[in-house]
Amino acid sequence: MAEPEFTATGVRIGRRLRSLTRAGQIRITGGRLELLTSYGSEIDSAPLDEVRAGKPWFGSDDRATAEVDGRRYLLRLGGQSADAGPPAARRFIEAVRSAAARTT
Repeated sequence: MAEPEFTATGVRIGRRLRSLTRAGQIRITGGRLELLTSYGSEIDSAPLDEVRAGKPWFGSDDRATAEVDGRRYLLRLGGQSADAGPPAARRFIEAVRSAAARTT
């Protein structure tokens, strides 16, 4: 299995006002984005050319949005892993954009 280009654990993943998991995982591997629960079950995944990542208009620095096949997720990357903290959201957005640019 290929080494992940980006991974983050302890991520709060939500859709609209509903929280899907409080300790989820994000992985970018082999040109795909995977949103996983804390148990490793898949919430959603898609090829990176079908994913848009960005920052919400309002919110703190540890938040990012991901639109996967038209479904919008709010990600809070302030978990307890080594990838946690405000820079993690920025690294996630950059990883999605650079990996999508390589696949096209």
